[in-house]
Amino acid sequence: MSVSTVDPAVAGVVDAFTGASAGRLGEEFHHLVDALWDDGELTTLAAPAVPLVVERLAEVDDERKGYLAVLLGMLIEAEYPEPGPVTTAARAGLDLYLDLWRRAANGGALSVTLAYLVAHFPADRERVLAVAAERGLTADDWTRLERGLQELDPARPVIGRVFPSPAVWALMDNDEQAFDQSWISALSAEQIAANWQKDTRTVWGHAGAKAYWAAGNGTPAPVVTGSVPPRDQVPTPPESPNDIFAPHVTALRCPNCQGGLEVAGGGVRCVSCAVEYPAGKGILNLSEGAQNNPGDFLYKLAELPSMGLFYEAYARPNFLRIAGGNWGGQVTPEDERRYITEHVTPVDGPVLDLACGAGRWTEMLVEAVGAERVIAYDAYVPMLTALRTRLPQLPAVMAGARVLPFHDESLGAVMCWNALQAFPADTPAAIAEVGRCLKPGGTFTLMTFSMASDPIARYFQASHYFPGHQEGMRLFEPADIKRWLADAGLTVRHEATPGTFIFITAEKPL
Repeated sequence: MSVSTVDPAVAGVVDAFTGASAGRLGEEFHHLVDALWDDGELTTLAAPAVPLVVERLAEVDDERKGYLAVLLGMLIEAEYPEPGPVTTAARAGLDLYLDLWRRAANGGALSVTLAYLVAHFPADRERVLAVAAERGLTADDWTRLERGLQELDPARPVIGRVFPSPAVWALMDNDEQAFDQSWISALSAEQIAANWQKDTRTVWGHAGAKAYWAAGNGTPAPVVTGSVPPRDQVPTPPESPNDIFAPHVTALRCPNCQGGLEVAGGGVRCVSCAVEYPAGKGILNLSEGAQNNPGDFLYKLAELPSMGLFYEAYARPNFLRIAGGNWGGQVTPEDERRYITEHVTPVDGPVLDLACGAGRWTEMLVEAVGAERVIAYDAYVPMLTALRTRLPQLPAVMAGARVLPFHDESLGAVMCWNALQAFPADTPAAIAEVGRCLKPGGTFTLMTFSMASDPIARYFQASHYFPGHQEGMRLFEPADIKRWLADAGLTVRHEATPGTFIFITAEKPL
């Protein structure tokens, strides 16, 4: 396309970016995005601008190339799932993108941004993957790219296996694969298509978030993941006598009548209404009969013995990059450990690890306050199973966060680490319950995440569709969390917000 044939308004916004000084590049990129794209929707300038953007992509330096590759991917996604003129115009530049990708440094910022862009052309899947095979991609990046280029096969769709990457789900055993197909086969064609599209947006969202960070900051730090033992080698927690609950039983209350509890027989019993609550392997079920639906896909996933270990090894480190913007590794595990050690300061009474997960950060809590004070608490058996294997000396309670089975002013401190976002609809109620249960002087220490203030980063965060975020990921605004804390009678004592992390410690006044 000749510049002389381009609408002057289109040429103006594109050239303002491509001609910007290095110090203004990020600001001018936002101006360009605002002219063509509005929170996932195309403006009237988008379609006529794409051919010029492709033309300029061939001419500018690598830093500007990276930004323009991210822009093109975002514009294509605005037409998904039905390709339109923007997608068609962007696809016309595929030869250019692939040639640039071949010549870009492996793992460098330009390579990362181009990998995101070329993931949007499923009709050219084989061509793209042929170049990708030369790029030395990690297994995670390769399978995200491959999934982004896939088109739905209605005869055998695979759904729900994309985060943190399809690679980590590759070792499903035969029973798990059979279960996958059984629940998917019960869905309507419309439900299958909707879930497929959400999965596609999730893999593009991950690649896009990484690419956008790389465009402005350089090569992302490598993600440090763990490993999960084979299914037949997953450890199980030891049996524990029910008196493991005895040191904290006076803090617990009956979910049925709010009466006191006592250790009795094979479990724990209410002294008022005589309801008995089962306990086994050091896990007390106070879930008030509100069990997860055994037919639910997510419940079945949670039943897998290795799921708690999977979460800690793979999902958590990747989630911190997406939710916290932690692509440069600016928040380290040691930073988290230090915050817990410095800010969890209990008064007398048990210390609750609310939504403890598989127990990695419960371990830090134990180091900070002592094992004899800690109660592990989560809604899912596999998480508590993993925790009890890691920390067999701790009692564990299974229940939800909306109503905590503890008496008023019975807890010395509460910690909720990287978990509030897992139950966003229940967060205000959970915080109110923490306020009710804390003793005066007790602390509530939490780590969670906010939505990015940058609308582009925010878009990529929201493009993730998780079990608790079926409409796209929605994280918190710090002001909302502080309002909920105040409503619960808690006073913020410390806060820090690196990236989109939120670290807060609040105290119940004396």
